[in-house]
Formats: sequence, C-alpha cells, structure tokens
Amino acid sequence: MDRFDIEGHEVHDGEAKPTGNGAYVLVPKRWLGADVKVVRVSEPDTDSDDE
Repeated sequence: MDRFDIEGHEVHDGEAKPTGNGAYVLVPKRWLGADVKVVRVSEPDTDSDDE
C-alpha cells in the first residue's frame, strides 16, 4: 500500500456505493462547494461484477 500525506481540515470515513457505471461516497452536507480528495484504503469487493 502506498502512503500519502494530505493536508486538510477533516477526515470522513465512508464506503463507495454503486450507482450507474460508477460509485459515490456521501460526505457531510456542510462540505458542499469544498475541494475534496478521495483515497481508496482497501481492495474492492471481488464479488462485484463491476470493475
């Protein structure tokens, strides 16, 4: 696993949920309009048909 140093204000743990041909992660509404970075910290489920 790679290590990334990211400076920021808050951390939010979430799970990627399927939608159409992609996925989404919900963040708090107060983050609207903010720049956000998403880092995958585990391997995706291998049971999924999507890549």
